[in-house]
Amino acid sequence: MEKKLERLWNRNYWKVMTANFTMSFAFYLLTPLLPLYLSETFGSTKDMIGLVLSGYTLTALLVRPFSGFIVDSFPRKRVLMVCLLLYFVCFGGYLLAGSLLLFAIVRTLHGGPFGASTVANSTMAIDVLPSSRRTEGIGYYGISNNIATAIAPTIGVFVYRYVHSFDLLFWLAFIVAGAGFAVVSTIDAPKPATTPLPRRGWGRLSWDRFFLLRGWSIGVNIAFFGLCYGVLSNYLAIYGKEVMGITGGTGAYFMLLAIGLILSRLQGARQLREGRLVHNASEGVLISTVGYLLFIACPNAVGYYGSALLIGLGNGHFWPAFQNMIIRVASNNQRGTANSTILTSWDLGMGLGILLGGVVAEHFSYGAAFWSIVAVHVVGVAWFFGKTRPSYDRMTGSQE
Repeated sequence: MEKKLERLWNRNYWKVMTANFTMSFAFYLLTPLLPLYLSETFGSTKDMIGLVLSGYTLTALLVRPFSGFIVDSFPRKRVLMVCLLLYFVCFGGYLLAGSLLLFAIVRTLHGGPFGASTVANSTMAIDVLPSSRRTEGIGYYGISNNIATAIAPTIGVFVYRYVHSFDLLFWLAFIVAGAGFAVVSTIDAPKPATTPLPRRGWGRLSWDRFFLLRGWSIGVNIAFFGLCYGVLSNYLAIYGKEVMGITGGTGAYFMLLAIGLILSRLQGARQLREGRLVHNASEGVLISTVGYLLFIACPNAVGYYGSALLIGLGNGHFWPAFQNMIIRVASNNQRGTANSTILTSWDLGMGLGILLGGVVAEHFSYGAAFWSIVAVHVVGVAWFFGKTRPSYDRMTGSQE
């Protein structure tokens, strides 16, 4: 019986992984092509594209702190199902949006259930994992997202190139998101530790119920790296087409990036199991920096595709390490808050990246936007070694 309880790949864990895959697939199917959609369909300018697309991330950013509180206070499966249902329905709104204003409204509202769903689902993953395999399992959890990152943009670009139908892309995303909701409804969720609401109303709630104060330096670090990825993921297709003359390389780029993510997670799983979180994070932030520098410093096919693999390897190392670090400094009844903190920080960075990337590209160039994120990434690395790592070592007694 004990051996069965300690099995990592149990049925519920597979279902949570599947739900994470469907959420990510539906998201990344559209992400690299939405700037082209807005440009071709509505004639949007570069800074307007940045403004419209940043609304999604901004809403997710606003919702996630409250999502962590709700996930820690109410039955997680029920919360997850409601969030995924709304996430699924919003994809239908893209099909009905006939103007730029309506599209911007739907896109902005869509960020809410996305932000809440990712918090609820990642916290559910922690609940269904055996305690002795939790650190390792959190690392593997992201592989479902990485696989979606690998194939969804490729499929999206294929549909756009050969069918030239954005409506078909929206329908595909709608169906996949609905399948994720159906899978979640069959999860046999355990009863987690929750934090009850205060008896005398909302006034007694502390900030730590919405943002994990002990993990603030980790959050700042993730925001730096999220900003860089926000610029890369949203302006890659236009940069490749307008600056480098690469018209069909977006799908291959995301495929290589995802391969790097998957390889690094598989290679780093043993180190995570041994508790070498800081080691993994250190490797990851340095490798990613080299990847971003290669992307902009070598404007050719070698630099373009080589950077994808390096950024994937780097992000695949540091993301699960940071997630485990923030969960480790949180108490058991703050798992949702810990997850929402790191995801909120990523959203903040992504949103700023999308918005500022569009502004810089409009007034200067896409090259200037990508050089800017190299500088930001270097600042993030300095913050990690100067603040985050020493702070984490003090709180946990880590001797890495």
